[in-house]
Amino acid sequence: MAGSEEVDPALVRAAQRGDPMALGELMEILAPYVGRICGPIALQDGPDAAQEALILVLRGLRGLREPAALFGWVRVIAGRRVPISAMPVEEVSAPGDPELAVDITDTLARLTPEHRAVLVLRDIEGLDEVQAGRILAVPPGTVRSRLFRARLGFRKAWGS
Repeated sequence: MAGSEEVDPALVRAAQRGDPMALGELMEILAPYVGRICGPIALQDGPDAAQEALILVLRGLRGLREPAALFGWVRVIAGRRVPISAMPVEEVSAPGDPELAVDITDTLARLTPEHRAVLVLRDIEGLDEVQAGRILAVPPGTVRSRLFRARLGFRKAWGS
């Protein structure tokens, strides 16, 4: 996982001072990492979410006090930039039954963005609680509680 990689603190400091070569190198390191955070949730909007997150990283880089915290700081920014309200409910499919796909899509659309995100990550994308928590920048316990409420909400919406 890219978040466990270390970046040379001198590179981060040079980028913070505005060195264009250092900024370019740092963005080459961070772009794939941000893409892995934004992509699973935003799907077709993943590149846009990643680009927005990288812009915020560039704008806020000078305020990062500790270069060792770079990946955690970037993860938080990227997790907040994912357009959760535009979750890809239209991507849900029900092989062989288009009416069921429409029902599932409609039911997912009734959930809050936070519940929809955790439900899609866990039950559709197949990520575990730790992976989903990293993407959403929340602890695994929050993922579990949101997932419980999301599944309950889905069942209620499905029945109505």
